[in-house]
Amino acid sequence: MEALHEEMPFDLAFHPSSPLVATSLITGELYLFRYAAESQPERLFAAKSHKESCRAVRFVESGNVILTGSADCSILASDVETGKPIARLEDAHENGINRLVCLTETTVASGDDEGCIKVWDTRERSCCNTFHCHEDYISDMTYVSDSTQILATSGDGTLSVSNLRRNKVKSQSEFSEDELLSVVVMKNGKKVVCGTPSGALLLYSWGFFKDCSDRFLGHAQSVDTMLKLDEETLISGASDGVIRLVGILPNRIIQPLAEHSEYPIEALAFSNDRNYLGSISHDKMLKLWDLQDLLNRQQLVQDDKLGEQDSDDSDDDGMDVDMDPNSSKGSRSTKTSKGQSSDRPTSDFFADL
Repeated sequence: MEALHEEMPFDLAFHPSSPLVATSLITGELYLFRYAAESQPERLFAAKSHKESCRAVRFVESGNVILTGSADCSILASDVETGKPIARLEDAHENGINRLVCLTETTVASGDDEGCIKVWDTRERSCCNTFHCHEDYISDMTYVSDSTQILATSGDGTLSVSNLRRNKVKSQSEFSEDELLSVVVMKNGKKVVCGTPSGALLLYSWGFFKDCSDRFLGHAQSVDTMLKLDEETLISGASDGVIRLVGILPNRIIQPLAEHSEYPIEALAFSNDRNYLGSISHDKMLKLWDLQDLLNRQQLVQDDKLGEQDSDDSDDDGMDVDMDPNSSKGSRSTKTSKGQSSDRPTSDFFADL
């Protein structure tokens, strides 16, 4: 199943309970589609949500509201039935918003172009945490609910761990040679995997984030997006347009699952029932793949640059360790000293929800 957009989509998100999928476009528009087996997605509406590019989209409030973040620094809440605005926060960040991630039923996090992460509490209707932990754009974020921590990757080449309970940046890696573009937590929380522009996957052991513990060179091009399939395998989307099934420890490309196009894959997402894998690319196309069909295909691995296979998990995984985010940074300074809650008043974003 596929649906063509008029312009390039930046992000996609599936509804938590209904067969709906939303996409955000470079033009600032928000699209909503209804999908069903053996038919093309039906576009329900196209709404002009932002003045500039709409880079991130997520469903909140049990799927009744769609949140979008934009390069114009605003966050918009839209009605899922009509696409009409419910509430808008014009200056959610001082810089363009690049990522949104849902934390709980009542909290979401946003990351911007200058490395700032903010947490929004829908009950208190305000910003409750602010973390200045990176020097460049926030490329990806994931939430670890067991420890109430946000893991974020950045264009500055570092991985950060922000603790919501303590309201501080708990750990931060050294600067890598590559930007870090995507992140997933694997191996029952013991490993953190990050994608890079060179195609390498960097593996960090939980609690020891100073430097990566392993480096897997299985992709020939940039790994822009990843999804965890289970604790042993992930699905990667690369700039060569290929979607791959990847094993972690042992590190190997298990098989290519699909080829979206010859253009970079911008985002991947699972439907709420995990029956479908959604992908968007620079070809302006939304594609919905039957996930089980992809996994059942017996394809031969033909990647020219497979990494070392059957690697042993030889890392000594330790308990969660607090580390000074400023340690081992050389002469490069970060903004971790600003990782506190903002004192300035915040707008009443969710007042109308």
